[in-house]
Amino acid sequence: MKKLNELIKLILLILVISVFLFYISVAVYGWDNWDFAILNITFFGIFIIFTQVRKKLTRLPASVYVAFIVALYAEMYGFPLTLYIFTWLFGYKNVYTVQYLLVGLIGENMFALIFHRIILPVSNIIMLTGILLIIFGWRRIFKAKGELVTTGIYGYIRHPQYLGILLLTFGMSVQWLTIPTLFMWPFLVILYYRLAKKEAAEMEEMFGEEYRKYKQKVPMFIPRLRMKKFSHNDLD
Repeated sequence: MKKLNELIKLILLILVISVFLFYISVAVYGWDNWDFAILNITFFGIFIIFTQVRKKLTRLPASVYVAFIVALYAEMYGFPLTLYIFTWLFGYKNVYTVQYLLVGLIGENMFALIFHRIILPVSNIIMLTGILLIIFGWRRIFKAKGELVTTGIYGYIRHPQYLGILLLTFGMSVQWLTIPTLFMWPFLVILYYRLAKKEAAEMEEMFGEEYRKYKQKVPMFIPRLRMKKFSHNDLD
């Protein structure tokens, strides 16, 4: 019964987030819509709470994440900076994002078909996966109350929240790739990788051999193919 309730909650959560992602990616277009830009920045900014910004170690990556969100949605619904840059440098017209460069190669109708049938659904799936990783990763940490967490999603990867942030921002870039975010996302990857390495060193000091065994069995970000889920028996 408990597993059924958890499954129902998961399905409802996915449905609610999916509807919201569909709304913000399809329902509204156009610039100088700062109310909608602020709504998106607020919604996605909330997830930085789950990255433990109270710790000094996480402040720089968190700040870059927030800057990424602000840069993206300010351009999506505020002012088309990428369009201005392409117009100024190359004289291109109607290049709203980097993806729009494909229009000259495949035509406007084909690009619109690919954008709505492939790019939007795929980007939303990536973003939804990232959001769920952040939520479920935070939930396990919150329940642990300072103990080493090796169950649930932590049985497959050691840093689901950081992976979630990278997937969330990558999905945003797939959906609406701009010049600022094109350069910011790789920097974000580097920062969260370094943060994960530093946290691993801290955890090793706190939990010693217990964490070292866990670290040997469970990868940092990418689950291994055919990987057996980590369990407490692996610590023996």
